[in-house]
Amino acid sequence: MRIEKCYFCSSPCYPGHGIMFVRNDSKTFRFCRSKCHRNFNKKRNPRKVAWTKAYRKTRGKELAVDSTFEFEKRRNRPVKYDRDLMGKTIMAMQRVQSIKERREERFHANRMKDAKPEKVAQARVEIEKHTELLAPAVSKREEVMQNVLDSARERIATRKVVKEKALTRAAVGQKMEE
Repeated sequence: MRIEKCYFCSSPCYPGHGIMFVRNDSKTFRFCRSKCHRNFNKKRNPRKVAWTKAYRKTRGKELAVDSTFEFEKRRNRPVKYDRDLMGKTIMAMQRVQSIKERREERFHANRMKDAKPEKVAQARVEIEKHTELLAPAVSKREEVMQNVLDSARERIATRKVVKEKALTRAAVGQKMEE
């Protein structure tokens, strides 16, 4: 059983799913769904269609160059079944997959690092545009802040009382020892 890749969007084509188009020169094209087949027939370029893997790679949204892609290449050489070899192969596949996931996470984190300040700036602009929506919340905010300050003052006062009691106990304990 072989899982092919869709020619248009690069998603997996499982056996019995999708469409296979064979051109006159006997080149085969696998499509995962009719959406990909339609776009292929309309002669659309996958690198210009936003939902494809090719688009994401050309725009720098996904890893384009990585050594783990070498393991995904198609191999047509038949190999005699060997249980140990299959076990090692599956372990290697899992290891490569975990490495690939970590690299993709790191790539995404690096890409999003610059986006956070921009997102905050956009949120500030949005708040400045629509301050009338925030007016009721701002009035309650002052009450909430006053409650927070009062509770903080109470906690500090209780800490001071507890400290003073501990100091007096220590002092009484030292006098009794003398």
